[in-house]
Amino acid sequence: MTHLKPGDKAPDFKGKDQNGNPIGLADFKGSKLVLYFYPKDNTPGCTAQACNLRDNYDVLLKQGYKVVGVSADNEKSHVKFIEKFELPFPLIADTEKEILKAFGVWGPKKFMGREFDGIHRTTFIIDEKGVIAEVIEKVDTKNHTAQFIA
Repeated sequence: MTHLKPGDKAPDFKGKDQNGNPIGLADFKGSKLVLYFYPKDNTPGCTAQACNLRDNYDVLLKQGYKVVGVSADNEKSHVKFIEKFELPFPLIADTEKEILKAFGVWGPKKFMGREFDGIHRTTFIIDEKGVIAEVIEKVDTKNHTAQFIA
């Protein structure tokens, strides 16, 4: 669904995390970033994905990765999601859908025969220079970390 591909410069995003703190691409210069977009806090697939990243967080840190999740949920929803599942990484509240649209993950979806606009679950692996190294569009929520680390 996204128009972005490996080798593209990642869009220079800025948003607010669950505590209202500004967070953006520039904050991760010199680090590898797992920027994952997911539909909704506290839903089965999104919870499985977040918990898989949480459970592999130490491995990710050792390999030089930082992790940031993005959805259209608000900060209050993110705080509850983080507290409930003890997530060690920030979640961006993109309620205006600016980051979602910049990365091309907001658009028409079909579910149970119904069409609507929503978030296409997608993960971008961004290198230390802000270039997209990998785009994962077919996310395995239960084994997500294994899709991009050795």
